[in-house]
Amino acid sequence: MCRTLFDKLVGARYFNRWVVFFIDLVLSFVATVAAWLILNYVFSLGAFKTEFLTLSITAVMATAISSYIFKSYTGIIRHSPFTEVGRIMCMSLLKAAIIVVTMFQISKMPAKEIIIGATFDFFLTLFMLSACRVVMIQTYYFLVDRVGIPKKDKLLIIDNGEGNAPVSDSFRKEYLSNYQVEGYLRAGRSNHLRIGQYKVYSIESEGDFRKLVHRLHIRALFFTGHKTVKNESDRLVKYAANEKLKMLFLPSIDEVLQGKQKLRNLPELRIEDLLGRDEIKINMDEIAESLKGKSVLVTGAAGSIGSEICRQLCTFGLKDLILFDSAETPMHNIRLELEEKFPDVHFEPVMGDIRMGNRVESVFRRFHPQMVFHAAAYKHVPLMEENPCEAVHTNVYGTRIVANMAVKYGVEKFVMISTDKAVNPANVMGASKRLAEVYVQSLGVAINNGSIEGRTQFITTRFGNVLGSNGSVIPRFKEQLAKGGPLTVTHPEITRYFMTIPEACRLVLEATFMGKGGEIFVFDMGTPVKIVDLARRMIEFSGLEPGKDIEIKFTGLRPGEKLYEELLATKENTIPTENKKIMRAKVREYDYNVVDNAIDELTDLAIKVEKVEMVKKMKQILPEYKSMNSEYEKLDK
Repeated sequence: MCRTLFDKLVGARYFNRWVVFFIDLVLSFVATVAAWLILNYVFSLGAFKTEFLTLSITAVMATAISSYIFKSYTGIIRHSPFTEVGRIMCMSLLKAAIIVVTMFQISKMPAKEIIIGATFDFFLTLFMLSACRVVMIQTYYFLVDRVGIPKKDKLLIIDNGEGNAPVSDSFRKEYLSNYQVEGYLRAGRSNHLRIGQYKVYSIESEGDFRKLVHRLHIRALFFTGHKTVKNESDRLVKYAANEKLKMLFLPSIDEVLQGKQKLRNLPELRIEDLLGRDEIKINMDEIAESLKGKSVLVTGAAGSIGSEICRQLCTFGLKDLILFDSAETPMHNIRLELEEKFPDVHFEPVMGDIRMGNRVESVFRRFHPQMVFHAAAYKHVPLMEENPCEAVHTNVYGTRIVANMAVKYGVEKFVMISTDKAVNPANVMGASKRLAEVYVQSLGVAINNGSIEGRTQFITTRFGNVLGSNGSVIPRFKEQLAKGGPLTVTHPEITRYFMTIPEACRLVLEATFMGKGGEIFVFDMGTPVKIVDLARRMIEFSGLEPGKDIEIKFTGLRPGEKLYEELLATKENTIPTENKKIMRAKVREYDYNVVDNAIDELTDLAIKVEKVEMVKKMKQILPEYKSMNSEYEKLDK
């Protein structure tokens, strides 16, 4: 029974307000009596005994009135000590004022003694009520920390190192309510003993971290943003992973506004957050203005990039959003997600294949989209090396169908999502995407010089690997980790450029706004990452040791795979734009009629599944296409 009573006490969100009110009333009365007894002792007031009853009643009434006005008994005491002191001060001051007015009316005491008595009363009431709250707070935490088992996991907030509280009291109460905040943690020496009401803990090594975590029974860390995560990726994140602590972080404002994250359920740290860079700033207002009230079509809308583009587009006040894809289950899933997160957005999921001209035209005829984001494509290098005809049929022929329909139905802007593998392609997939680029660019040039009638502006965007996309390395490593390993890497020296999906899609939107037609925009992909280092980091992130708990196995380069991807943006091959993360590529222009006829030949060979002849034709159109680790290397000799 005692244990049950204790659990109710430490589990209660707040003390009963009427209990607090009664305690305040008693203590305030005691303070008044004590203050005026001291006054009587010092000044030997003759009339004090006859006026004591009136003074006592006045004190009780004044306390009740002032407490009601300032609500000093309604706060959650352990969550707002400074606010409570302010309320108590105001309440005590009003109480003293009421007593002064009353004593002037009924008492024969000199004004000097009345004012002195009321001043004693004010300070003593303030002290006793404040001290009472300190005792209540300390008693509560003593019972929870020393006697009872905490109902909530204990959490440390990572300090930003500047000595300022990076997380407000209101944020802690609202979004960290499922945790017991124990204090702040800073790696390295700290001169700050406290931030607000919380202690700052300093650690200088993993051993210090382990001792602190075990001593305080810490179960979670909270990082206040992506920058904090990046700064501590090789230290506190690693320490926490080794101790199997939960790691939470504050998502970017874009992720919150787009409905991807709900702050009441703060997301846990992922390996993608360690590799991602600082949040990209784009001109959201101007992009929103250019998209507001428009009908937009997204091909490949159920894929990793297409679905994220859809999520971001849903925040811009579109008239219609048309989702076009051939994958049934992923389309069903993105439909349910958008219906839940963006109930006010009108969108139409349409099943279809970009290689089916009649189906594609039916979509344009029905919806008349003003903008098209073309993300539909086959993207896996080894698979397309083995199935080159399908790569051409979808990535080249399918793109031509969608682009032609955009011109026919007066689309304003056509944005093609391309890849870094189109730069000096070494495989069929990269070459097929480069051919798609060549077609849309030559079509745009033909419109500009008047040889083809139309008004569509064609814009191409290139970027590298995106973190967490379907079939990419991180989901694959996660599956292998779940099975106990090994993690498979093709080569010890293989490197790739990475970008988060939201980051890539924000840059696509920015490039769309910047583009006037005919541009190929390339994105700054940052620093390349060794895949073997990524594998080691993922193992460590899981609290395991590479080579001991989980093996890393090298399997050899796959068909069409490069050791190093081409650097997208250099001063030699790009022109800068107003956004330092977006450059315009310098590329050769092609004659539209030549390209169109060549694609007819390629498509005919693809339909007949004449692989070698088709790849040979691709190499004739693209002299820079040199196969690597592929059966088609013989065609380069």
